[in-house]
Parts: sequence; C-alpha cells; structure tokens
Amino acid sequence: MLSRIFGWWNGATIGTLFTVAKRGVLVGADEHGNRYYQSRDNVSYDGRKRRWVIYDGYAEATKVSPDWHGWLHYTFEEPPTVEPLPRRAWERDHIPNLTGTPMAWLPQGSLAAEGQRPAATGDYESWKPE
Repeated sequence: MLSRIFGWWNGATIGTLFTVAKRGVLVGADEHGNRYYQSRDNVSYDGRKRRWVIYDGYAEATKVSPDWHGWLHYTFEEPPTVEPLPRRAWERDHIPNLTGTPMAWLPQGSLAAEGQRPAATGDYESWKPE
C-alpha cells in the first residue's frame, strides 16, 4: 500500500490515479502496456488539451514508441489508435532502452557477463613508473 502512495517510479501513485480518473480520458494503449490519456478540458496554458502517459511498471521514457511520442508532443493531432503511422519495410519494432536491466547488452569481456574474460594477448604491456 505504501508503494502505491509513494512509489511513483514503479507505476502511478494513488493521487495520480485519482487525478486521471477525474480529469483524464483514456485515448489508447501501446504494446508495452503504457496507457495514454488526454484531459477532458483545455487546462494547458496554450489552450490545448494536456496529454500524458501512465507507464506499465517502471517509469522509463524510452518505453514510449515513436508514434505515441509524436502524439504526446502534439506533432500528430490524431492518436495512433485512430490514425497509425505508416510503417516502412525497413523499419524495426520499437525497443526501449535496456541499459541497467537483465536484458542489457554486455560486450565480450565484460565483468558482468557470464563466462571468463579472454586472456590478454602478447601486445599488452603493463605500465611501469619511471
């Protein structure tokens, strides 16, 4: 219960959920489970309706895909649920930044990677103070 009150980094707090229920309208969700909202009235300083995202799990901005990012920043007027972005054949699926997670890429020889570090070759010379 305390994590729901104070734990903003791992999902929405109770206060945020209350505000969303009172002032927001669900616009859609993405493949990562994030939910996107728009305000019921024009509460922004420039007269536009505010837009925001409630992350599913850990709050990480790279979990927002490019089409939803464009909608959040008013680049696109219609959300991707109404008018999705056209996909090119060469485009890959969106992957959030995995740094710091168990799925992060670890180069060969990394101390965090499993296995042994490769032995140093003959081109290495240790530093000796003069």
